Amino acid sequence: MISYIIRRLLIAIPTIFILIVASWALMKVAPGGPFASERPIPPVILANLEARYGLDQPEWKQLWDYFYNIVVHFDFGPSFKFKDRDVNDIIAQGFPISLTYGFLSFLAASIVGIGLGVTAAIRHNSWVDYSAVSAGIAAQALPNFIMGPILILIFTLYLGWLPGGGWNGGQWQYLIMPVIALSTSFMGSISRIMRSSMLEVLNSNFIRTARAKGLPERTIIWRHAMKPAMLPVVSYLGPVFVAVLTGSVFVDMYFSTGGLGQAYVNSALQRDYSVLLGVTILYGTLTVTVNLITDLAYAWFDPKIRF
Repeated sequence: MISYIIRRLLIAIPTIFILIVASWALMKVAPGGPFASERPIPPVILANLEARYGLDQPEWKQLWDYFYNIVVHFDFGPSFKFKDRDVNDIIAQGFPISLTYGFLSFLAASIVGIGLGVTAAIRHNSWVDYSAVSAGIAAQALPNFIMGPILILIFTLYLGWLPGGGWNGGQWQYLIMPVIALSTSFMGSISRIMRSSMLEVLNSNFIRTARAKGLPERTIIWRHAMKPAMLPVVSYLGPVFVAVLTGSVFVDMYFSTGGLGQAYVNSALQRDYSVLLGVTILYGTLTVTVNLITDLAYAWFDPKIRF
């Protein structure tokens, strides 16, 4: 297992380095600039701004300074639009909010989706199975950017039960709708994968042997069938966690939570390239890290993967 972890790390770390260089290069070739506006800036002022942020240096020097500051100091540099703030401050303010309801959405999607899938497989071809499959299909048909306005219309405008936006310290009233909007579509996918995997495992020879020995059905499900049935779900949960965090961009805009997604969209509209680049690298690093954890968890569930 140790050698497998080392091999995965040797792949993950260079991937993060390549991500930083590629993101910086793509940002440089994009049209426009952080100081572009409808009114042309006098050349003297533009030269002073570029010197202030180090944009007058050669391209290789800018890349090296940016790469060194990130790797050594974890510093994404100053914001081009907010003179008194840097990118680290913006991330530190918004990321905990996005992480809070993103993690809750991930838990809700995982627990409910796995529960629906197992129940549907156990009650195969019954009304419970048909109801679970229908609920999963309906959830997948409503992505978060559609579910968000629907929830606001129903629970805020029509019923008046929940606030339509804000954060207010993360009180539960402000968490319900963002969590539902983020978790429903992934919940449906997880339930379908779990159902098909559990059905395949329940028809395996070792399950027939366990039933022939007279083991209780509960023991067969939880002790013998659950672990192999979880393999496809575990491989899917890693990308789901990242997708929940990146999907918070739409939720932040609809519910005005103050999360990182709102700063990400504003930085793109305002051409605040340092913020846009910092958030992109953060999400990309999270993607690589979570996929690494998923690979390790998959190897724990199925030792054959290690070889």
